Amino acid sequence: MTDIAADVPSAATPVPRRLPRGALLGLGALALLVLLPFVVGEYWIKSIALPTLIFGLAALGLNVVVGAAGQISMGHAAFMAVGAFVGAIAYGRYGLPLPLALLAAGASAAAVAALVGLPSRRIRGLYLMVSTLAAQVVVIWLMQRLPWFGASAHGVLSLPKLAFGPIAFDSATAKYLLTLAVAAPLTLFAANLLRSPLGRAWIAIREREIAAEVLGVAAFRHKLIAFAVSGFYAGVAGALVTFAWTGAATIEEYRLELSVKLLGMIIIGGLGSVLGSYLGAAFIALTPIVVSVALHRGADAFGGGVNAGTLANAEHLIFGLLIVGFLIAEPRGLAHLFERAGTAAQSVLRRVTRRPGPSQET
Repeated sequence: MTDIAADVPSAATPVPRRLPRGALLGLGALALLVLLPFVVGEYWIKSIALPTLIFGLAALGLNVVVGAAGQISMGHAAFMAVGAFVGAIAYGRYGLPLPLALLAAGASAAAVAALVGLPSRRIRGLYLMVSTLAAQVVVIWLMQRLPWFGASAHGVLSLPKLAFGPIAFDSATAKYLLTLAVAAPLTLFAANLLRSPLGRAWIAIREREIAAEVLGVAAFRHKLIAFAVSGFYAGVAGALVTFAWTGAATIEEYRLELSVKLLGMIIIGGLGSVLGSYLGAAFIALTPIVVSVALHRGADAFGGGVNAGTLANAEHLIFGLLIVGFLIAEPRGLAHLFERAGTAAQSVLRRVTRRPGPSQET
């Protein structure tokens, strides 16, 4: 009797805890992303990996305000523009260290986004969409006419050599790792934020705003926080476009077309999904390459050629068809398909591992 009691762990005995599956998958994905530049070539880093991380981070911010809080925003590209130019000015003109320049870019874009979100106190739905669309135009117009930004119609704000202390970011691999070092903690923060009481308040507002207010949720304050968080992510992503991808800030990068693309990313990837933000960004980054290869091979097969105008129109056409197709066939986006594939793989694995062997059958 005493031997049995000795084998039973007491309540005070600490029980080892396993990491949740999501944390293990996240660590595995992070390890693969760190090793990626040492496996693939420079073209894939510059053309696929970098834009996926940067625009995935921007789409993640848009997913906070659209997917979580349910507020339609069409001014996300303008917030990225604010972050891009403020980050370039803070680093190049005023000599701030790189982390502080990124922080200034995010904070300035968050302030602008909070101002843009003020009409959400009175309007919602399509009216709010038109309001943020007007903000996209007004912010870009002001940036082009305020001398401090240096963002004239064709102005380009160049950067000095990118470095942080003794570390120089002068290669595609170094810039990719810099982007990953910024995106990884922000992604983890967003995932935890969506599961926090603040995230649950956003979801309550998205589902039933009046009911949420009756239950004590301060809807307007929470919507402003959602706009500010969204703007912060957009500003940091815009600064990373300048620092790690293009090497210069230009206003032409942040037209309305980019806001539409970012909205398409979260629709294709999955509204309200952290993983879907990056899946949608990767999908959009790969689409022009796939369309270009398919059209050129088809033209070669029929003995013709493809001009740049045809290629650009085909990309826009396919992009629009993809958004409509996902809205009809899979409204929850690629993230839901990914989860379903993982669940199916787990069930198959369980069946294989539980199948009795020849000795057990006898």
